[in-house]
Amino acid sequence: MLLYKTVVGINKQLNKLITIPFPELEMGTNSVTKAGELMAAKGAQKVLIVTDAMIHSLGLTTALCNALKDQGIEYVIYDEVKPNPTIANVAVGADVYKEQQCNAIIAIGGGSPIDCAKAIGAKIVRDKPVRRLAGKLKIRKKLPPFMAIPTTAGTGSEATVAAVVSDPSAREKFAIVDPAILPDVALIDPTLMVGLPKSITAATGMDALTHAVESYIGTYHTPLTDKYAIQATEKIFKHLTTAFEDGHNLEAREQMAIASYEAGCAFTRAYVGYVHAFAHQLGGMYNIPHGLANAVLLPEVLKLLKPYCQNRLQLLAEAIGLNTAEDFIVAVTELNKTLEIPTSFPELKAEEIPQITRRALSEAHGTYPVPGYLTQAQGEALLTKFVTKE
Repeated sequence: MLLYKTVVGINKQLNKLITIPFPELEMGTNSVTKAGELMAAKGAQKVLIVTDAMIHSLGLTTALCNALKDQGIEYVIYDEVKPNPTIANVAVGADVYKEQQCNAIIAIGGGSPIDCAKAIGAKIVRDKPVRRLAGKLKIRKKLPPFMAIPTTAGTGSEATVAAVVSDPSAREKFAIVDPAILPDVALIDPTLMVGLPKSITAATGMDALTHAVESYIGTYHTPLTDKYAIQATEKIFKHLTTAFEDGHNLEAREQMAIASYEAGCAFTRAYVGYVHAFAHQLGGMYNIPHGLANAVLLPEVLKLLKPYCQNRLQLLAEAIGLNTAEDFIVAVTELNKTLEIPTSFPELKAEEIPQITRRALSEAHGTYPVPGYLTQAQGEALLTKFVTKE
C-alpha cells in the first residue's frame, strides 16, 4: 500500500506539470457539414477517414465525405476498426495513410474509431511497433491535422489525451497517453446519433457517467474537473432515459453529446479508477464492449468505495436532487435497470477471476488516483458477483 501511495503521489505531481489543452469545438445540428472548411483551414489535402464497417454501412460518413468534396479535399476510408481496436487495426491504418499519401486524419464513430485514429497518428509520427507506444508521454510530436467526430455520446474520446488499444495475443489492453494525440477539432453533431440502437445509447451513456463519477471521486480532482463532472452527471440523469426511449429526440441527443464531452474533459485531467481498470481487463480477455462493462461494474464498485468517498458521492447525489451517498448508488442502479443493462457477464469464467483481478489492480494502482485501496480478495469477490449463475 505504501508503494501504491508513492506511485500515485509521483503521478499526481507529474499530472500537475502537464498542460492538457482543449480541442477546438464545433457543435450543433448538422455541424458535420462544416468539416470540410475546418479541415481546409488546417491545410488538409487528402484525409484518412477512420471508422468502422457499421458506421460506414449506415451512411454516417456520407455527409462528411460530401463536406470534404465541397472543399476539394480528397479522402480515403479505412473502415476495418474493431469494437475494441487492435494493434493490427492501428498498424494497417498507418500503412494506408502512408500508401495513400494522406496528410490529415478524421475519426468518425464511437470511441473505438477515435482511439484507433489517435494511435494511428501516434504511429505515423513515432514509427515504432504499436506496443512500444504504450505509456505516458511517448509521442511528444505533433500529429497531422486531426478531427474527431463522435457518433455516440459516451466515450468522450474527442476530448481526451488517451487511446486504448487491444493486444489480442496477450488478451489485454494498453493505453497511449500523451497531449500530442488530442484531436485538433472535436465536431459534435447530434444528428449523427439519432439512429443509434437502444443498447448502444444505454451503454455509451453509462460510460460517460462512469467517466464523470470516477473523475469526481478520485484524488486528482480539481475545481475545473469537478465543474465538468457535475455538469455531465446532471445532464446524464436528466436526458439519458429520454435518449434511450426516443432516439430521435434531438434535444436529448445533443445534451448527452455535451455531457459526454464534459465528462471527457474531466477524466482526461483527473483520471478514472477501478471501474475502468476492471472493464479494460474484461474487454481484453473477452472482447466485452467497454461502455457495457463500465455500466455493469459501476454500482457495485461504488458500493465498495463508499467508505472512502462518502462525502464526494453525497455531493453527486445533491447535484441530481438526492440526499446521500447511498441515494446516489441506488439511483445509478435504478438507471441501469431502466436502460436494460445486464447484471452479469456471461463470458466471465470463474477460474480466470484471479488473473483478471491481478491485472486490474496492477493497472489501477500504477496509474489511477482511486479514493481507497482494494485488495486482491476484494477484487475477486467483486468479479464473482458478475459470473452468470447456471
